[in-house]
Formats: sequence, C-alpha cells, structure tokens
Amino acid sequence: MSSPDVVQLLRLPGCEDVQLPQRMSEQASGYDLYAAVAEPLVLQPGERALVPTGIAIAMPGHLEAQIRPRSGLAFKHGITCLNTPGTIDADYRGEIKVLLINLGHHPFTIERNERIAQMVFQQVPAVRLEPVLQLEETQRGAGGFGHTGTK
Repeated sequence: MSSPDVVQLLRLPGCEDVQLPQRMSEQASGYDLYAAVAEPLVLQPGERALVPTGIAIAMPGHLEAQIRPRSGLAFKHGITCLNTPGTIDADYRGEIKVLLINLGHHPFTIERNERIAQMVFQQVPAVRLEPVLQLEETQRGAGGFGHTGTK
C-alpha cells in the first residue's frame, strides 16, 4: 500500500473553536466541513449564501478538493451546494467557503460548527489538449440531452 498524500490544513485566526474537517466513518470518502459563521445565518427558501469554514489547505498538484452537499441536509431540509461539485484547485490558498442554497420550504439556520458540506479529494489526470480538424465518428455522434432515451 502506498503512503497517503499529505494535505496541509491551516486553521484561520478567529476560528480556533471550529472543528477541523473529519471523516465520520473509517471508509467515508468525504471529510465533513463545519460552518465558521460569526453568528447564526438564516437561509430563507430560495436564498443562497457563501458560508466560511475557517480553514485553508495546500495539497499536491495532482489533487483537487471537491465540495459536495451533505445528503442529510439535502433530504431533510433542502439545503444543498450550488456549483456542485465545487472545485478547490491545488494552487488556491484562500479560505474554503461553501456556496449553500435553501431549496426547501422553510427557513434554515446555520449555526457555528454545524456540518454543512463534505470535501472529497480526487486525482487530476495530466492531459494534453490537441487541436484537430475533425473528430473520429461514433454511433451517437452529436446527440445531446435526451438522445439515448425518452425518460
């Protein structure tokens, strides 16, 4: 088994009490992220907000961090992430913030240290884009949305 990649984690000033990201089970793929709001934040139905986490990270160049919704918040309250998955690039050093939206029918209050999203690390393949004059033909061709079925 190879050794794991090291991702450096910086807790930002004023966020010493905010939980650091953690996996909630041994085989969980995501690390839960916690809200670092200064005071409770109420998201009205249809409203979105950029929620701070109080952390910044540095990771190897072959990784990205994806910010994804928590299924429990989505199912129980209609709270999810916009721009999902959000991408944190390896060269970004600012605070990780989560773009949440309330798709539910009731206001939802986000408290400090509440689990708001999860962060999943993924490999980024090295690719080389090659301009060409024509693409290889396939059976599907340019068929887009709904092309492979009626439902």
